[in-house]
Amino acid sequence: MIDLEQRAAGVLLHVTSLPGPHGIGDFGPDAYRFVDWLQSAGQRVWQWLPTNPIGPGNSPYQSVSAFAGSPLMVALEPLIDAGWLHAPMLPDGGFDARTVDFGRVIGWRQAQLRDAHAGFVAKRDAGEHSAFAQWSAQQCGWLDDYALFMALETAHHGAPWWRWDGPLRERDAAALVAARERHADEIGFWAFVQWCFDTQSHALKRYANDRGVSIMGDLPIFIAHHSADCWSRPDLYLLDDAYQPTSVAGCPPDAMAATGQRWGNPLYRWDRMANEDFAWWTARLRRALDQADVFRIDHFRGFAGYYEIPATCPTAEEGEWKPGPGKALFDAIERVLGPLPIVAEDLGFITRDVHELRDACHFPGMKILQFGFAGDASDEYLPHHWGRNFVAYTGTHDNHTVRGWWDTATAHERAYAGSYLPANASDVHWAMIRACCNSVANMAVYQLQDVLGLGLEHRMNTPGTVGDHNWTWRFEWGMVDAEATRVLALITAASGRCVFELARLP
Repeated sequence: MIDLEQRAAGVLLHVTSLPGPHGIGDFGPDAYRFVDWLQSAGQRVWQWLPTNPIGPGNSPYQSVSAFAGSPLMVALEPLIDAGWLHAPMLPDGGFDARTVDFGRVIGWRQAQLRDAHAGFVAKRDAGEHSAFAQWSAQQCGWLDDYALFMALETAHHGAPWWRWDGPLRERDAAALVAARERHADEIGFWAFVQWCFDTQSHALKRYANDRGVSIMGDLPIFIAHHSADCWSRPDLYLLDDAYQPTSVAGCPPDAMAATGQRWGNPLYRWDRMANEDFAWWTARLRRALDQADVFRIDHFRGFAGYYEIPATCPTAEEGEWKPGPGKALFDAIERVLGPLPIVAEDLGFITRDVHELRDACHFPGMKILQFGFAGDASDEYLPHHWGRNFVAYTGTHDNHTVRGWWDTATAHERAYAGSYLPANASDVHWAMIRACCNSVANMAVYQLQDVLGLGLEHRMNTPGTVGDHNWTWRFEWGMVDAEATRVLALITAASGRCVFELARLP
């Protein structure tokens, strides 16, 4: 596992952006090839976005489970190799190699997983049966509710849980027992998919770790209203008697959003979670640490203070700040799990109490170089102000690519960046990568798009928007040339972030 206090560098690329023949990136052969490429370029970290099942808008930040893995990331090749699935026929015309068409991909891949489950049930040997049973028993704390939730969602044709039959909505014990019997096959399918996800993700992580590459995961702070988490423990959220949120999460108006951002997630009853010594959070972080070596917690400021928006307000303009759980939450988790390898996403409207909480927990914060050129030399996002306990980014999945930033920046930003880095339109991506790597920040991370010098059309996500342009980006291996790999390795080695000897680099 990577030491967050040592110098390292890495690449941000979501699993779904990998190449592959089945419509979306997954844990298949191209994931292993990407690890090999990271190693060849001197990179010690592969940062993912959340690997939970996607939700509305295809976003991984609005998931039906805080614990489950995305079925879309389950590679089909291992299922074929196991003899559970025949090599599938692709839809007419195949899939787009550079864009995820979720409308086509989701149904097609789920059909393949159902065929694989049927093959597993028919052909599994004693060892496979035992491995699945043992894993299911180990994961029962979250798996039982999740698999039943998904089976009931299917039975209710996708209707949200608060519209289910009363006894199921209210989790009547007898109704749940009957549902488990009635939907046993469907429950088995969803559990099987999660077993495949865990088996494949663990194998990939072992492969990466063996080659000196650590996995950085991503943990959304909030859960979705329509989720197994909210259905199984509605008492832990601010809901009314009809299980509707009385207030929701978001952030206030700022320069990026005139009416703020209304995310719509239900808010936690922190007092009730504290009464249970934050057991739900401890279980959640234990699960996160099972899947990654280190992870970023999204919207870290929400633990110091969160923005509460009345559910009746259609925008985020009427919210107010409320105190979060603070250090007591992380102290409770550490008592069970030990020191936590967490990177705090401390961006946006940040007050002193957020920095104090981050520093009291000894978590690295984040610095985004793109943010540094709107003002003057006093800007905190310029490298000469950074400390060691930070992760330096050229930009994240929520920002433009560096080339896209340059093309849309103001004349002042371009002039200042051109002088500071120095750089122009042709090499600004390398200049920003170099600036992050040469900084004192312990870790430097950049999007693969920036390593490849790609423009606006390759952006991963635009916050506060919903549409086909978000979460769909993929790359092809032909875009990754030897020169980009060589230059990245040189920059990384020269800045002391990998062990290459410069004289031996091509």
